[in-house]
Amino acid sequence: MSNLVRSELLKIRTTSTWWWLAIGALLSIAMAFPLNAWLFNTTVDGGGEELGVTGDAASAPAQAANLYTSGQYLGLLFVMLIGILMVTNEFFHQTATTTFLATPRRSAVIVSKLIAASLLGFAFWLVTTVIDLGAGAAFLALNDHGTLLGEWEVQRALLLNLMAYAIWTVLGVGIGTLITNQLGAVITASVLYLIGTQVIGVLFLLLSSWLDSMAVLKWQVIWPAAASQIMITPGESEMFPPWWVGALVLVGYALASGIVGLLLTRRRDIS
Repeated sequence: MSNLVRSELLKIRTTSTWWWLAIGALLSIAMAFPLNAWLFNTTVDGGGEELGVTGDAASAPAQAANLYTSGQYLGLLFVMLIGILMVTNEFFHQTATTTFLATPRRSAVIVSKLIAASLLGFAFWLVTTVIDLGAGAAFLALNDHGTLLGEWEVQRALLLNLMAYAIWTVLGVGIGTLITNQLGAVITASVLYLIGTQVIGVLFLLLSSWLDSMAVLKWQVIWPAAASQIMITPGESEMFPPWWVGALVLVGYALASGIVGLLLTRRRDIS
């Protein structure tokens, strides 16, 4: 299994795609961090209600957790695409037959891809988190808040963000086994993630207005992208369920994705 994992990592390292995705992840931090820094100052200074940020979510530790996980939204998209490419590259470059002839146990191949994908997710999390920690700690210290890294809410958000990165690479592998056409898989996953998430948010907002109940908005957690964000958000509000609900939903998607991927690959005719 270790040899299979190393071979999967080698396949990724020898292509330029992961570099472009890594650059995209860094740019996402550059875009998200200033916005989250402004949100921190506005909320902590008492302007949270105007932005719909109230309760536990308006506390300094909660906002610091948001600051230290800047760039997560697009970062998860990029690691998902890496997971997709790890599978679809085999079909795009017509190496799937060779791969499964060299390793007839297809389950072992998919498991190695899942492990390798999780390791890449960890690498992306590590680099982006180090950048967020440096910039976030400097920003908070300059604004006389301290680093707030000793707060459990912040530490939990960082750890759960790690889990989110690992899970989304696993989801990417699952999507790649479901849609083997590389272009089709990348476009479908990207549209569902970027546009689908916004559509789901609007639908639940309209539904909550129709039913005159803000509690309906909590059901957004069934959408994996929303679950990721909720998972790293401390506390509970009228709009979001507790963080652990998002974590359970995301773990459920990961398990389902991995199982479906194994079953499809074992049954698929590859020639």
